[in-house]
Amino acid sequence: MSASARDFRPDIEGLRALAVAGVVAYHFGLTALPGGFAGVDIFFVISGYLITRHLVAEISDTGRLDLLRFYARRARRLLPAALFVIAATLAAGAVLLSPEEQALYSKGAMFASAYMINLWLIRWSFDYFANDAASNPFIHYWSLSVEEQFYLAWPALLMLAAWLERFTVSRKRRTAPAFRSDAIPDGRLRRSRRAQPFHTFPGIALKPGKRAIMLAIGIAGLASFILCAWLTSVSQPWAFYFSPLRAWEFAAGGLASMAPARLLQERPQLGRALSLAGLAMIGVAYLTFSEDAPFPGFLALLPVAGTVLLLKAGAAGARDGTPRPRNSGWNSVNAALALPPLQWIGRLSYSIYLWHWPVIVYAGMLAPELTPAERLLCLALTLALSAFSYHLIENPIRRNGWLMANAARALVPALLLTGTGVAAAYGNARLAVRDLDPQQRIIAASAAEPSTARAKAGCVLDYETVTPKPCVFGEGQRTIALFGDSHADHWSTPLIEAGRKNGYRVVTWLKNSCRASRISVWSSELKRAYLECDRWREQAIAEIIKARPALVVISELALTSGRKMAGRGGDTDSQDAAWRAGLRSTLTSLSKAGLKVAFIRDVPFNNANVDTCVARALWRDQTPSSCDQTRAYAANDRMAAVEREIVTSVPNASYVDLTDRFCSASVCHVFIDGKLAFRDQHHMATPFAESLEPDVEKRVISKVGR
Repeated sequence: MSASARDFRPDIEGLRALAVAGVVAYHFGLTALPGGFAGVDIFFVISGYLITRHLVAEISDTGRLDLLRFYARRARRLLPAALFVIAATLAAGAVLLSPEEQALYSKGAMFASAYMINLWLIRWSFDYFANDAASNPFIHYWSLSVEEQFYLAWPALLMLAAWLERFTVSRKRRTAPAFRSDAIPDGRLRRSRRAQPFHTFPGIALKPGKRAIMLAIGIAGLASFILCAWLTSVSQPWAFYFSPLRAWEFAAGGLASMAPARLLQERPQLGRALSLAGLAMIGVAYLTFSEDAPFPGFLALLPVAGTVLLLKAGAAGARDGTPRPRNSGWNSVNAALALPPLQWIGRLSYSIYLWHWPVIVYAGMLAPELTPAERLLCLALTLALSAFSYHLIENPIRRNGWLMANAARALVPALLLTGTGVAAAYGNARLAVRDLDPQQRIIAASAAEPSTARAKAGCVLDYETVTPKPCVFGEGQRTIALFGDSHADHWSTPLIEAGRKNGYRVVTWLKNSCRASRISVWSSELKRAYLECDRWREQAIAEIIKARPALVVISELALTSGRKMAGRGGDTDSQDAAWRAGLRSTLTSLSKAGLKVAFIRDVPFNNANVDTCVARALWRDQTPSSCDQTRAYAANDRMAAVEREIVTSVPNASYVDLTDRFCSASVCHVFIDGKLAFRDQHHMATPFAESLEPDVEKRVISKVGR
């Protein structure tokens, strides 16, 4: 039996199936498995296990490592299928995506081709769980980039550790004092020194170099985990995408590959218990994790530990690559993972991972509300494409005899293919926007132009800042205060201009995702309670009262819009009660201080990014009205009526409703008077906001004289 056949573990193939099934279920919207994204962590542990086992075996057997041959195997295995899917995705995008989207995502394809898209995603602050991620057909390549970067660094770490230990041992031998036979006549101590292995753990003999390798893996893994856990609560995109902060998951697999399985071989009941515990850990992660969880951090320990337990339990029973009887070391869980259906999915798992995301992304663009039957069709298409690329591209190239004969034969074409992929993606990004038609240019400019307040650095505070930073616009003697979140900010453009015309200066107190209403919220960006908002709000209210403006203008994201963004309702009764009390509390504090308040009703909410929707519609020769929303969905008049009642019940407070500028009796429009009304789902585009200056002057500035 060949070495590869002896080393084959069918239960690991089944683990791959379990991992890719979780990822696909999550991306295809199977709500019963909200934590399926943890399947990527299973892949990381498996990679660490297999790669470390292979590298350590080569180092131990030969004392060296053939890096060129190692990278040649990786290139044959991963590169052809990945580049083929990138090319196919770009080709489909040329039909489905607007020019601006093609340009943006072609840059993603360029970095994906070079296995650096995880760094690009950090640079552009793409959140894996954010709404805009759902339109990025290459975002799933981040994990492949992390894995490839691991392959670059890991062999060097293991070789360095082994070399250092062998160098130390060699030096100790040269400097150790000689034992005189006449000093110990029977020579027993000398014989015991020769019989002692170079390195020992309690009861475990290790060949030279292995102890140092385990120590290096342990130190690297621990440092990586500590930083990952810390950054998950500080800057989650870095913890999620940056490969050194995911190295601990590979390290866990690496340590598992080196830990002896003798104890489990001698105690099969323990192996069965550990395999059941491992499967349960993965199941708990799949069933209970959510995109709002602070992940990876400490939570990732659950699927990582579960995978390690399954790998070790399987190793205890794997003798010749086949499942063993129930009363042997091979347990029922690992035997189940070796069943033929899971073996088939496991073999295709790499291709399935590559294809599933662009399939569901493009399907969602063609039919935003996919039915269960349509999702099953997407799954069938994914499996068909995966089988095609596996049998006609991935496997033939991977096992090509000519490429396998020499490392250079694989590496040179791999470098050429990578360069071609990068160049083609870059060229596509440039060509996509070279000759934009006027309407597409208007949309691109409208979506990119910031509000007047946001254009001035530091006027809209980030999530972590708690100390208010008021910004002054205009030189009038009297002051109007603008207070709230980004939905107050987008009114800054018409308010500042209307104030200038009427001799007012506008002073802003603005913070991202922080309502003026006294309501504590969960931050999806920080993955925790937004305590900074509560602290900032109280300081801002105190500063506004102290400033004594002639009018305080408030606007904020509507509660119902926030629920739509989150995609869930939650405990709506308690949320509504907290919001009503919080709104009344803020208004009352300002009113009791003798300040006049104008509360502007929030703008309509759209079910997709308007700039993208309109650009796609024009690209497909459709009208912008195809992106319009029903008023019942976008405006939520019932909640607005409650809001109006609260505001008007507070002395000195008035309610300003400009919804008629967006909506008719039944429809809310996204393209109004030749202008794009929104730059995303729920923020006004700045050029359209400028057109509302007369309305703001008439309905808001006039409140000062009341």
